[in-house]
Amino acid sequence: MTTDYQQAREALGQRLRELRFSHPDGRLTGAQLSQRLGWSAAKVSKLENGRQTATADDLRAWAHATGQPEAFEELRSRLAGFESHIRSWRRQLASGHRAAQDAHNTAQAHATVLHAWESSWVVGILQTPDYARSIFTRFSELHRSPRDVEDAVRARIKRQELLYTGTRRYRIIMWEAVLRAMVCPPSVLASQLDRLAGVVGMDTVELGIVPFGASLKLPPGSGFWIYDERQVVTETWHSELWLEDADNVATYMRAWKTLEESAVYGADAHNVINAARRAL
Repeated sequence: MTTDYQQAREALGQRLRELRFSHPDGRLTGAQLSQRLGWSAAKVSKLENGRQTATADDLRAWAHATGQPEAFEELRSRLAGFESHIRSWRRQLASGHRAAQDAHNTAQAHATVLHAWESSWVVGILQTPDYARSIFTRFSELHRSPRDVEDAVRARIKRQELLYTGTRRYRIIMWEAVLRAMVCPPSVLASQLDRLAGVVGMDTVELGIVPFGASLKLPPGSGFWIYDERQVVTETWHSELWLEDADNVATYMRAWKTLEESAVYGADAHNVINAARRAL
């Protein structure tokens, strides 16, 4: 996935170099172009060699500086093509977490059957406001993003309205570590566990827990969502991946089904949740 992204970034860099070479008045050197743009020579080099991702503003300026403003739309399309798959947190969180939450709300609203695996924290659709607040606060600190925690919490909680429509089905499995991870104060985690216990048995949610003692055919790995077996959303510390390639989706679906083999449901899931609750 990262390789595909890097290849696309390098291809964009090659196209930028072509535009520099094909200036109507003659080929520009990198130094000449950097001077026209008011950029450092290093930035021009990084963009052309795929070591830095251009912004739309960078591409517009490049097209104009190379005397080919009509090339901007093509460049922007190339950028959108690979950024739609890998979305850096730095860019997504430039104005805070609310926008990213709205994007997820839209994606889930347009899906009918949603599969999720989570090994680190409670999935957003099942979080209490206080738990969500703790998560957003920690990630705001990590990414040094604008503090719009309350707006982000409201957006995430609004997503839970989707649980109460009869047309959508959530198939969610989580590792027991999620139930015990102290990513929030103990009192907040206790309320969150009570919330999960109440979800067991809902007709729109199939909640499974993979206990610590279960035999695992795969390591827990990172969490992910699968929307209607056509799109996968997963994340790393620096970016979020939105994948639509059929082979990638199939791989994640196999991973979900393999992890599900270790999950318990119903009363057994209740017992695992209650054991974590008592441990607090």
